[in-house]
Amino acid sequence: MNRRAQEHAQPEVAVWRLGVVALAFVVLVAALAWRTVELQVLDRQFLQTQGEARQMRTRSMPAHRGVITDRHGEPLAISSPVDSVWADPGQLREHPEAIGQLADILGLSPVALRQRLEARPGSEFAWIRRHVTPDLAEGVRQAGLPGVALQQEYRRFYPSGEVSAHLLGFTNIDDQGQEGLELTYDAWLRGEPGRKRVIQDRLGRVVEDVELLREPRAGRDLALSVDRRLQYLAYRELKRAVREHEAVSGSLVLLDIQSGEVLAMVNQPGFNPHRRHEIGNGIQRNRAIIDTYEPGSLIKPFTAMAAMQAGVAQPDTSLATSPGTLRVGRHTIRDIRDYGEIDVTTMLQKSSNVGAVRLALDMDEEALWGLLLQMGFGSSTFVGFQGEATGSVSSIPPRDEVQQATLSFGYGLSATPLQIARAYATLAADGVQRPVTLLNRNGQAPDEEEQVLEPRFARQVLEMLETVTLPGGTGTRAAVPGYRIAGKTGTVRKAGATGYGEDDGYIAMFAGVAPVSAPRLAMVVLVDEPSRGGYYGGQVAAPVFGQVMAGALRLLNIAPDGEATPEGMIVAGGEARP
Repeated sequence: MNRRAQEHAQPEVAVWRLGVVALAFVVLVAALAWRTVELQVLDRQFLQTQGEARQMRTRSMPAHRGVITDRHGEPLAISSPVDSVWADPGQLREHPEAIGQLADILGLSPVALRQRLEARPGSEFAWIRRHVTPDLAEGVRQAGLPGVALQQEYRRFYPSGEVSAHLLGFTNIDDQGQEGLELTYDAWLRGEPGRKRVIQDRLGRVVEDVELLREPRAGRDLALSVDRRLQYLAYRELKRAVREHEAVSGSLVLLDIQSGEVLAMVNQPGFNPHRRHEIGNGIQRNRAIIDTYEPGSLIKPFTAMAAMQAGVAQPDTSLATSPGTLRVGRHTIRDIRDYGEIDVTTMLQKSSNVGAVRLALDMDEEALWGLLLQMGFGSSTFVGFQGEATGSVSSIPPRDEVQQATLSFGYGLSATPLQIARAYATLAADGVQRPVTLLNRNGQAPDEEEQVLEPRFARQVLEMLETVTLPGGTGTRAAVPGYRIAGKTGTVRKAGATGYGEDDGYIAMFAGVAPVSAPRLAMVVLVDEPSRGGYYGGQVAAPVFGQVMAGALRLLNIAPDGEATPEGMIVAGGEARP
């Protein structure tokens, strides 16, 4: 081909190639235009929904649990906001280095954390660590790890710690009541969580609140009848006694006689409600309401009361107790010594078993049994506490003299410390029984009350019990200078698998009221199995009563009712206090 022909063919090839390129551009532009229409018009709703699903979430809004306060409004249980760490397992697994970093911040095992994430392959949410401290929360926040975020929750705190733990109980990590009043009043205290829609970023952090679906509703507050000052005082003295006497456990209940309010209720051993992992083996049990015991000699005032109401005895009625023993059936009733010829008042002062049995055998078999039932032994106090025990009293009257005799000095029945405290409060209120409560009544007497004892006899028995705390009585260590104190000691032999043995231990008790002239406070102290420094109620429980009652009378500004001597010395019952 000559040169002219070659120059003529080159433009034809260039035009053909240009056409192909142009066509390709046209097709590409058309494809892009179609994709734009598809995305912006045809699939817009679908894509928008998918995008929102990946960025918009419905979040729970925690509700504040109600505050529990004492009778003066002092907080006993409060909920405070805390941060919890959560993660999207799938997103976090895509960044292995972030797993190790998160584990280091929270003090977790990287291997365990990775296994936890792998155990939730299809989930978009998993708790990593809840209720973290502020410094840990800030460390997580500053790290900005992919798929890791913080969520606010509430954690329960107990300012009084172990002092009120048995009464209040505690909540679990979800702020739900597990024991005590937290459980009993859970529906009242628990709030209702709210819900909202939020937009979050790729790290799971909330960028914007979109819509409030439901407002959180805070729980309602609960005002208790207890006085925090008296609670601390009672706990301190009971704990000291249990440690000093190396006892297994102890309980104390303090009641307002006029209103039926529980002013203090403590137990030993204690526990820290903030350390949930340490709670177990029944240590959280409120023994003052849930455990029952044979009351022993604490029943003797009601034996005397039943005899007086039955018309078979008066305070000065003579009782033959020599030689300090009495044979009933195949059993021998014993006193710790031969008291000789004594009256009913001295029977209480010296705590004579033989004297109590003499009274019981002179009565109809239903007299004492019926009085105990009428006073509420063997039935619930309806104080409103989960797991409250009713105690036990036989459903039929004593069938023989042995049962009648043992009932007279407090064996053959069982009661809780709260039931015993209520009984002594009833005695001190001239036989009027008022419902006991753990809720604040502001010191006002309830509308519901029942006359269960003859008033004049109740007053006589109370004055007889005053001799127990005077020189010559078994409870002198319960005395409070300047005040007239009435009470009764109790030393109960515990029953083992084969009956009452020397090695089964004892329970030391004291129950009493103050001041005698105008009774205001009733208290029961129980120390289970003291093994050091004696085991009698007058040795172990009475001093606790005296210390706590002295402090309570002072804190409540209750005026002394002892007599003033010419020298200005305060005495009680006409005799100087030891």
